[in-house]
Amino acid sequence: MRDRTYEFIQVDVFTRTPLTGNPLAVFPDAHGLSDAEMQAVAREMNLSETTFILPRDAATEVREGKKVRIFTIEAELPFAGHPTLGTALYMYASEPNQTKPAEITLDLKAGKIPVRFSVDSENGRSGRVNGKVFGQMRQRDPEFGTPLSCEDVARVIGISVNEIASEWPIQPVSTGLTFTIVPFRNRQTLSDLKFAYIQAAEFLKKSGANFFYFLCPERREGRLEARARMFFYGGEDPATGSAAGCAASWMVQHGIANSEEPVVIRQGIECCRPSEMHVHARRQGDRVTDVHVGGYAVEILRGTMAL
Repeated sequence: MRDRTYEFIQVDVFTRTPLTGNPLAVFPDAHGLSDAEMQAVAREMNLSETTFILPRDAATEVREGKKVRIFTIEAELPFAGHPTLGTALYMYASEPNQTKPAEITLDLKAGKIPVRFSVDSENGRSGRVNGKVFGQMRQRDPEFGTPLSCEDVARVIGISVNEIASEWPIQPVSTGLTFTIVPFRNRQTLSDLKFAYIQAAEFLKKSGANFFYFLCPERREGRLEARARMFFYGGEDPATGSAAGCAASWMVQHGIANSEEPVVIRQGIECCRPSEMHVHARRQGDRVTDVHVGGYAVEILRGTMAL
């Protein structure tokens, strides 16, 4: 049987600097790959996520969006932030200059996610993902879970309960994927944290908390920024776009951020992959909506996989 070949592109997401941010492999045409093969390919790429685009006829894509599937090395995900943004920025770069759209909708397992674009300069209209185009996705409206005990979480993490900012709740939040926001009182404590997913895996499974997202919001000179860290079974994640949407929702829900206030979340510093995620959300009465997460991406390599 002849080899089947599949082109792929690797981009660094939530950064404008090559070899930083969160790497993502994108397969522009995954037709012919079975579910098992997609999973095996994601395992081969050995990144936190790999995306597979399944092109459809133009009319269907206008109506339904671009069909994309997201795989980690272990399982398919209904939604994830940096794969959604990175894939959409790749799609934008691939469009002819005269027909580049203002928005692309990705049709994911979790539903349709629109991504809007703004171009820093004409250089952003090249055929490569080059850090000149800002992409911003609107995530699903958040669902807030039952807060967890500070004492229980501190024990599982392995820190003093006093290091957790108890004026805000430790709370599971989902905008498509659930993350439990754990607020830290001190940025240095967060930076010094030694944590492995395995030490909390059983607790997370039993509590339905899924993953911890460690967050330290700080307002300086009137501007709100946050430092964040996230650990999963693959190690430390340089940038977690799905969690950033949850964090934006949580900050607005609990009055840390004002409605529609822009916030920069910095992640990945400790694992030498610094990333920036630009977030905001809107509060309408008791409801949080219009959750947006944005950032840049840069193309780092192209290749061909033969099966």
